[in-house]
Order: sequence, then structure tokens, then C-alpha cells
Amino acid sequence: MRRETSLQAMINVLEPGGVYRRADFDPLSSNVDRNLAQLVKENVLEKICRGIYLHPHQTTFGQAMPEEKKLLRKFLDDDNFVVYSPCMFNSLGFGTTQLYDKVIVLNKKRHGKIAIGGRTFFFHRQRNVPRTMTKEFLMVEMLNRFNELAEDKSMTMNIMQKKLHQFNPRRLKNTASRFGKKSTQARVKKLLRENHSVSP
Repeated sequence: MRRETSLQAMINVLEPGGVYRRADFDPLSSNVDRNLAQLVKENVLEKICRGIYLHPHQTTFGQAMPEEKKLLRKFLDDDNFVVYSPCMFNSLGFGTTQLYDKVIVLNKKRHGKIAIGGRTFFFHRQRNVPRTMTKEFLMVEMLNRFNELAEDKSMTMNIMQKKLHQFNPRRLKNTASRFGKKSTQARVKKLLRENHSVSP
């Protein structure tokens, strides 16, 4: 395939705001790396991290960044992940109020602090990843990271005990068993045992 033809073939598949892996272009060119370098030079593509490219989408307010899950799905080459901010713990009603400039990605492939397209993500690799984010999972994840939180731990646990009736006890116990650390499983068992209005 001639260089001009392969370049045009790559351009033809691009969508505004689309995110692409290098491998996506393999069927279109016999010299993907050279063509990608040319498209980056011409600002048709933007390399946002190793092996990942963005086709910029310009709006009246400037360049629009791709949707977060789309970006992570392409980076991980997988749909099996959960993304959240510790700020979401505040929605559980346990008296937590701190705000955190942190995005956590639970997945089965990557681990560490990684910058992608100007955003920083904290990847945590683990054996099991839930398909949906339930409030029981969010509570378990909060307990998993309890020591990292800038909260009054004693007050938070007291409120958690009082609010426990708002959670499904069987689901909470099963979620802790599947996704909780040993310390989290112990805390959940203790909470369920001590709460007389909830049957473990």
C-alpha cells in the first residue's frame, strides 16, 4: 500500500474526539509508526501516552477532551474496570466531607500513577472488579482505603454503625468477601454483628 493511500485510509477512520491504540491502524498501513509520526506532526493526531492517540475535537471553547471511560477503555484495552473518586464516599452519609483531587481506577491489568492525556489516574490492579458500582461496594471500598482518608475515623465509624440499616446486609457481606481487604471484611462482620437492627 502506497504511503499516501495508507495515510488517507488512517485519516478516514478517525472520528472527532476518538481515542485509538496503535494496533487499531495495523490493518490500514504497512508502516504504522511512520504514518502515525506524520499524522502527529500534522496535528491530525495527538499522542497522549505510549501507544495511545487522540484525534482532537475542536469546539468554540477549545479542544474537547475524550470522555473519561472511553479514554480508560482504550488505554486498558478492556471494559473490566471501575473508576471513581474518593469524593464519592461523601454520598454515603457517614459524615465525611473531605474533597480529593484523585481518580482511582480498579482494574485487572495496570497498577500505579499514570498520566494520560493531561489527566492523572491511580490504577489499582486487583483480582476481582465489580460490574456495577453499588453503594455496598462503595462502602467496602471506603473501608479498604479508610486509613488514607483525612477524616475523623472514630466519628465516621459511629455514624456508619447508625446508618447500617440503609444497606442490604447480605449484599454488603458478600461484597466485602469478594472485594474487601482482610481488615475490611473484619470491620464489616463487626458492624453487622453489633447492629441489632440488621441480620448478617
